[in-house]
Amino acid sequence: MSATRYPHPVTSHSPSAHARRLLTPRGEFAVVDVPPAAGVTARGVALLLPGYTGSKEDFTLVHEPLAARGYRTVAVDGRGQYESDGPTDDESAYAQEELARDVLAQANALGAPVHLVGHSLGGQIARAAVLLDRSPFRSLTLVSSGPARISASQEQRVKLLRDALAVMSMAECWEAVLAMGPPEEVGGPARGLGGQEYLRRRWLGTSPAQLLATGRQLCTEPDRVAELAAVPLPFHVLSGVRDDTWPVPDLDEMALRLEAHRTVVDGAEHSPAADRPVPTARALADFWDGLASTP
Repeated sequence: MSATRYPHPVTSHSPSAHARRLLTPRGEFAVVDVPPAAGVTARGVALLLPGYTGSKEDFTLVHEPLAARGYRTVAVDGRGQYESDGPTDDESAYAQEELARDVLAQANALGAPVHLVGHSLGGQIARAAVLLDRSPFRSLTLVSSGPARISASQEQRVKLLRDALAVMSMAECWEAVLAMGPPEEVGGPARGLGGQEYLRRRWLGTSPAQLLATGRQLCTEPDRVAELAAVPLPFHVLSGVRDDTWPVPDLDEMALRLEAHRTVVDGAEHSPAADRPVPTARALADFWDGLASTP
């Protein structure tokens, strides 16, 4: 990865968080690293992957509840996301296998095995990483991340964005988004991170090539559940009660096919870590705790 971006330092918004660069053989990645709470027995490490147009800050509200349960959590910006470097005009750098190999490098840099958590697009990248090499992982949790391509309505939204990026700059796209009203993400973690100004910085820090390439992946991803089910790892499928990106019944069916632990977080939609962070963190920690006595 080229070292051409990093317009500002990695941001951190938790008193116990350590915002830093994670050094790997595949480059540097911006992370927020939160240790277990003082006086709590350390129980494991979790690597958290954000979704499409997202960033490591999407997990801001679950760090402290998980730290209280003894888990170190490391949320990462993938290449080309917000504060991690990545080319702006080379879509091939964001092929799914390239992003999956980044995840393998991140896990190894943290001292594998780690609990892997992927939200939405991050879940499909996490799945690809596990299919390449399961050895760096203790478990896989797919958060609001479905078995194959996204819903038709979301495909249309991604296509609109990709069409806009073909003729407009990132700044022009942002202004077009604002013209339609405040961004949906202005609540949740963004509220404590600077609100709309933080979202603007995040948008402008993201590589357009990353958005184009991963948007195409979301619209064409094949069903790889049978492949994943053959991997000897514990699986967890977590979602809200409603999801317009992958219908919840599809997530239910995927969990059955994976023989996975299943959690539906009451009151949450596509982003449980933002909508209902405390019950989401509890569900994650309960799942990981349940693995403690298994080899």
